[in-house]
Order: sequence, then C-alpha cells, then structure tokens
Amino acid sequence: QVQLVESGGGSVQAGGSLRLSCAVSGFPVSRLCMGWFRQAPGKEREGVAVIDSDGSTSYPDPVKGRFTISKDNAKNILELQMDSLKPEDTAMYYCAAEVWTGVCPRATSFFGYWGQGTQVTISS
Repeated sequence: QVQLVESGGGSVQAGGSLRLSCAVSGFPVSRLCMGWFRQAPGKEREGVAVIDSDGSTSYPDPVKGRFTISKDNAKNILELQMDSLKPEDTAMYYCAAEVWTGVCPRATSFFGYWGQGTQVTISS
C-alpha cells in the first residue's frame, strides 16, 4: 500500500516561489509513476507535472518553465519547485502515484494513490 503525505503549501505573493514535498511510504519512488495535480474551487483536477519511474518529466504549457518536479530516491520523496507563481496557480495541490515502470500515462484517472492535499494561495 502506497501512502502519500504532502507538505510545503502556503501563501505567497505573485512572482514568489514555493517548494512542495510529498513523503512516500510503502513503495520505493524509483518504481513509481508520480505526479502533482491541482484543483481550484469549481474546476476539475488537472495535472501540473508528471515524472516517470526513470526520471523523465513532463509539464503542461501553463506551468512549463516555472515548475520542476523531482524525486529523491534516497529520501523516498517527491518534490515540486514552483517559481514565478501567479494568482491562477492558486489551488489545492495533490501528490499522486501509481505502481508502473516506463512512460506514465498523464491522465488523472490513471493514478490510484493520492495524498490529502496542500493549499497554495498566490496573491496579486
């Protein structure tokens, strides 16, 4: 059973940075597809970054060049560095995982394990 616990959310002004962390237990991150997703009030959950078991990453256009996803195999954690934050980045951010090797599907429905979420609020 994979368990995920996020931390690092908070409130910052536009242009600032935040670093989210997801502590993983029950399975090594090196053998997981993992991703960060977000959901704003009244909107559907959307992906912001995915990292394959081999470390390959992908980002949607709204966050490309501003967000960086990474895994620390020694600490068994997933992180998301968010720079140049904008008010539209305000949302609850979730860590997600699935046991998979190779290229990870990007669909929200693919991931079977989810954290409880951490709130990110960006003021203008």
